[in-house]
Amino acid sequence: MPGAPPRPMRAGAAPDGGWGWAVLLGCFVVTGFSYAFPKAVSVYFKALMRDFGVGYSDTAWISSIMLAMLYGTGPVSSILVNQFGCRPVMLAGGLLASAGMVLASFTRSLVELYLTAGVLTGLGMALNFQPSLIMLGLYFDRRRPLANGLAAAGSPVFLSALSPLGQVLLERFGWRGGFLLMGGLLLNCCTCGAVMRPLPGARGGAREEAREMLPLEPGRKPAGSPGGRRRGRGKRLLDLSVFTDRGFVVYAVAKFILVLGLFVPTIMLVNYAKDAGVPDAEAAFLLSVIGFVDIVARPACGALAGLAHVRPHVTYLFSLAMLANGLTDVCSARARSYGALVGFCVAFGLSYGMVGALQFEVLMATVGAHRFPSALGLVLLVEAVAVLIGPPSAGTCPPIIFYLAGSEVLLSALFLATATYCCLRKPRGPRPAPDGPSGAGDAGEAESDGEPGCPPAAAQENHVGPEREQAEEEEEAEAERKPVLGGSTETMGKGAF
Repeated sequence: MPGAPPRPMRAGAAPDGGWGWAVLLGCFVVTGFSYAFPKAVSVYFKALMRDFGVGYSDTAWISSIMLAMLYGTGPVSSILVNQFGCRPVMLAGGLLASAGMVLASFTRSLVELYLTAGVLTGLGMALNFQPSLIMLGLYFDRRRPLANGLAAAGSPVFLSALSPLGQVLLERFGWRGGFLLMGGLLLNCCTCGAVMRPLPGARGGAREEAREMLPLEPGRKPAGSPGGRRRGRGKRLLDLSVFTDRGFVVYAVAKFILVLGLFVPTIMLVNYAKDAGVPDAEAAFLLSVIGFVDIVARPACGALAGLAHVRPHVTYLFSLAMLANGLTDVCSARARSYGALVGFCVAFGLSYGMVGALQFEVLMATVGAHRFPSALGLVLLVEAVAVLIGPPSAGTCPPIIFYLAGSEVLLSALFLATATYCCLRKPRGPRPAPDGPSGAGDAGEAESDGEPGCPPAAAQENHVGPEREQAEEEEEAEAERKPVLGGSTETMGKGAF
């Protein structure tokens, strides 16, 4: 019976524990550096403005280029991971990120800073960030929302530590010494890459999924995998078919609008507070306040998203988090006192943590684990344009920063919730699936439980041909769709988002 094996094989491929906790720790550190580092370097902006005689927008380009490289090189990272595997790509990325900051400490112009701290360090972090998420998805299935929330907590933890550390380094060694020492810290990404070992003993469908995201033996077919020869010929380094999924397109558009304003307040906050008369040390501590609240918000939101009654509607929870973040920006636009800024940081940290904990869970629920590496790379590429133009354009007039950023985040929340309800909502109640020994029941289940936003033409036909290749296609379709709502038949029967 070709339809039966995928469930136990997938459980074997995602142990939900064991060495997966080491992988989770590595993903925690990499996520912390990737998201917190571009914000933490903002403590050096005042010194850079003084030394190079430039303004807000010029220094903001450093963080923007770093984030744009993190996002824009997503497809490149996907191709390298599929070609060489996660571990070697992450090791090379850690070296690049460290080299970029070390070279930045010797620069003599702002353009050189853009190329070193921006391009090189951003590229290195990109080659660490995406492979770590891919490995996390391989090692966790049932506990994936919680694992994503815990890994995402790396961002606030590192933000709360790197921002005060950067201020101390700036006061003692200047911005050049601070950049040099932070480059040494980034070598820890190489350690994280070393723990990303391939899954042992994976077979069949699970081994094939691991091969798609992490080649086990290049040039050889997985043992015991029927039709391995046919799959090997059709293997693509970047799956562009995700653009035919309406759910993915809606998600990509919403994330583009979101990223236009999401990172602007954190990048501009320290300089905004200093201009308002807040002492330097207290201004740098504002990012730590965001980080402390964020630390609690991300794991808690990840646990909430994993509940049986919440997980099918995780897209609406994501929209609610974005709505709260946008309202926080708009309502705090006139905050000038230190107490008001601390209140803004608490509310912003809560909503920002929820957004960070849910963004990749929603993407994996939309496209499935099988297409997640390619989808992640393409989404990051779309976001790169937004993150490149967001902070510099907002830095021209500090009072406008929060209004502009908040309106963009609000627009993304309303768009995602409306599009999901109007275009991607499934009918209530499951469609009856016929039972039969030939695997037709499994095909019917895959058709009824199709991922949200998938065009009707993508549904599997409710029959099994005599050839083995047809049976394989049904196995792959079922394996790809089941992560959409958490992998349980009871959950999937309640309909999508």
